[in-house]
Order: sequence, then structure tokens, then C-alpha cells
Amino acid sequence: MKVFSVIGVHHSGKTTIIENVIRELRKRGYSVGSVKEIHYEKFAMDTEGTNTHRHRMAGSQLVTARGLYETDILFQEKLSMDDILKFYSHDYVVLEGVTDVNAPKIIAAHTEEEILERMDGLTFAISGIISNSIREFKGLPVINPMEDIEKLVDLIEQKVYERLPDFDRNCCGYCGFSCRELGARILKGESERKDCILDRANIKLQIGGRDIKMVPFVQNILTNTVLGIVKELKGYEEGKEIRIEISRK
Repeated sequence: MKVFSVIGVHHSGKTTIIENVIRELRKRGYSVGSVKEIHYEKFAMDTEGTNTHRHRMAGSQLVTARGLYETDILFQEKLSMDDILKFYSHDYVVLEGVTDVNAPKIIAAHTEEEILERMDGLTFAISGIISNSIREFKGLPVINPMEDIEKLVDLIEQKVYERLPDFDRNCCGYCGFSCRELGARILKGESERKDCILDRANIKLQIGGRDIKMVPFVQNILTNTVLGIVKELKGYEEGKEIRIEISRK
């Protein structure tokens, strides 16, 4: 799954960019999901007096509203972006206004000052209102989402990589970098996505059918613990695959 974010101030053109990018990605045959960050403090899907609100006030910790044409699941907390993305399995997921995620990003802006405030190593393009006046900024392409959407999506196909985890260098660092530093290097062409060794692990952990990323230190602990026990069992054969499934039913 490839994830990228479109960020910028209010009315800088974020939603216009995303609308046109989604249409073009779908036109090219990709499955696409999206996440919209809402900064309005009082925002809520269910309002006072509705049946779902009454469920929540009675103490329900997870409320689902199923209608004829949509199903809305209401969590009673702000989920992390990692937890939200566990619900997605699309080719691309486009984030609007999300900054707390390790993912490539497009900056929508009115001015060069707005770009500078948000630009970092994970920025691979500029768009939005400012694309009406400039075509390049500090080596990054500035692309009009209305006139050059094919060019922008070409760049997305070229630059956006399979999602990386978000460990810092002290936690993992086996590639020599933090996950965000590795992402920035991939965008510059200085590293490749396969340089993340977590995808080459000889042990995999799934909880509820979802893969759990583990740094090499944790992989080694789990591998050595399992092998230490299994080697004592009759039927163990050196080099044979070991598969363990634990059900909590």
C-alpha cells in the first residue's frame, strides 16, 4: 500500500488537488482510499439527540451506524494514523492535512513562505494556488492540479513508495537511518525501498490477520525463544519451516 499526504493552510487548494489525483489514479486502474484530517475542535459525526449519540452517551465504546448506502463506525477516541491505516488495503491512500505520518507529501500553498514552513525531506512536489504563478521551487516541481494532473500523477507513480514503518534510528536503524530519513533518501534516489530490512525478516507476526512490524532486536528475541522451545520437541527437524498459530477463542 502506498500512502502520501497533501498538506497546506486553509483554502490553499488541498481538496482540489486530492479530487483530481483520485480521479486520475482511478482512471489508471488503481484502488484508492483517503483520509481527511479535520482540525475543527467541535467536529463530531453524530450530533446530540441522534440514536447513535444516545448509544454513545449510554456507554457504548464502539458505535456503528448502518444505512442503505453506507456504514459509519464511530470510535470514541482519536485513533493514531497507524491504527486508521490498518483499515485500508488499497493501492494508494491519500491523506488530506495529515502531518503526523511517515509518508511522502505534496505541499499546497499560496506563497513561498507557506512552502518553507512545511517543506522537509519527505516533500516531493508543490501544488495548489501557487502553481498559477511559479513552476519550480528549490528544485521541486510546482504542478497545477487542474491543467497538469497527468504530470502530477506521473510523479506520484514515480516517487511514492510502499509504506514504511516509523521507527527512529535508536529503535531500529539497521539500514543506517531512521525510517523518515530512509524515506527522504528514497525520494532523492539515494536509497531504495528494499533497503528496509524489516520486509526481509525470517519471522512474521500477525494479530487479527494484520502484520505487526518488528525491529530486528525483537525478531531475534521471538525467533530464539520459539526455537529454544521447539528444538526440544519430538518431530523437530533442522531447517524445516515452523508455523505457530495462537487462537484466543
